[in-house]
Amino acid sequence: LDQDDSIDSHVSDTVTAGAGLVVESVSRYVAENSADAIHWLVDQGVPFTPDVSGPKGLHLTREGGHTHRRIAHAADATGKAIHDVLLEKAKAHPNIKILENWIALDLITNKHLQTTGQYKSNRCYGAYALDIANNQVETILAKAVVLATGGLGKVYRYTSNPDTATGDGIAMAWRAGCRIGNMEFIQFHPTCLYHPSDRTFLITEAIRGEGGLLKLPNGKRFMPEHDERNELAPRDIVARAIDFEMKKHGLDYVHLDARHLGEAFIKEHFPMIYSRCLSLGIDITQEPIPVVPAAHYTCGGVVTDLKGRTDLTGLYAVGEATYTGLHGANRLASNSLLECVVIGKAAAHDIADQVDIEMPTIRFWDESKVEDADEQVVIAHNWDELRSLMWNYVGIVRTTRRLERALHRIELLRTEVQEYYANFRVTRDLIELRNLLECAELIVRSALMRKESRGLHYSRDYPKTWPVSYPTILTPTQAQKT
Repeated sequence: LDQDDSIDSHVSDTVTAGAGLVVESVSRYVAENSADAIHWLVDQGVPFTPDVSGPKGLHLTREGGHTHRRIAHAADATGKAIHDVLLEKAKAHPNIKILENWIALDLITNKHLQTTGQYKSNRCYGAYALDIANNQVETILAKAVVLATGGLGKVYRYTSNPDTATGDGIAMAWRAGCRIGNMEFIQFHPTCLYHPSDRTFLITEAIRGEGGLLKLPNGKRFMPEHDERNELAPRDIVARAIDFEMKKHGLDYVHLDARHLGEAFIKEHFPMIYSRCLSLGIDITQEPIPVVPAAHYTCGGVVTDLKGRTDLTGLYAVGEATYTGLHGANRLASNSLLECVVIGKAAAHDIADQVDIEMPTIRFWDESKVEDADEQVVIAHNWDELRSLMWNYVGIVRTTRRLERALHRIELLRTEVQEYYANFRVTRDLIELRNLLECAELIVRSALMRKESRGLHYSRDYPKTWPVSYPTILTPTQAQKT
């Protein structure tokens, strides 16, 4: 948007942040379509922060890894602003029906046909979904299915993600036969609020972009000792630096100091963070913010092309649930929202061009041989164990031994949960735990395959970064061989 910026500069920043694994053609496609995506969002009514002197009347901010101010934002809650506006648009559309408090179990493919061998080429026909309120599994058929299920942050003990970030789309696509890419690259956001009695939430990177400083409790800055870009280094570098300082000094958190930005500036540009912190007794205009890294974004996922098409005909995937090649080994800040809109629009156009298909006869969900679960404590215990082992063994810094221990325990947990799944009626907790275990195994297997440190994946056993590297692609038929 800014005349001093360029497509080439955006692509260069994306490639640099992605540590050698960004598919440059994908990065260029997204960057070239970025202005149209933002204009489309403006037309939909997204309330971006205005600036009469800014390009197109928008205030542009700068975040870590960017060489220019290029991020159009809605104060400090851009994602929420986009979500709220588009959700209201969807609710108001006469041809859109929204099912709330439902959760998908599995995609419907050829193996679910009433008559096997009826169709030679495998495709997606819809999904089995649980109506949580009525505890009933329904069969939902469609000529096209789009997975826009987000990430899998809940596989870790500390995460900025909502409770619904349980990797459902990735797990379902994997079980349906789709390839999965780059699952070892989990982005830990460097600055999430640390509060011993409240849920973690993200402290936007824009605070550092506007001049916020990371400090030890004694007031000393530490980022200059880790990277010449200081607080504006890419997220993986900042997260590892914080993790290093916390372990070195035995700290539960470090400080993000924004006081020097001024009270008026903070309240204008970061109103949500100011109010949320204030509700917890932290006045960020008068005191630094206690922060800690937390699982934030999944750079890998279901392999798709630039139209969101997966390996399975009729199945599309968009956003954090995907691997398009845009993010490589580390996501450049705010590229995720951009990817959602650019690829999402391309997928919508491709779906609209598809001809209707004749729906075959599908087997309905059969619960005749299962009963109600008698011990939900088993699910809760396994969930807690999974999140702890993933945080301790598959976190910011990894070793081969830790990964192997994690894989062994995950396999045991998967066996337990699969037995539970086969014998009892499904519940939301059971569905989500099943999916998280699937995703946890994909993360660990991918991490074990990478014999180097690159981007978000750092191994003490393989600290070097090779001159040339490739994405980690897993296919379901090879899963047990990797």
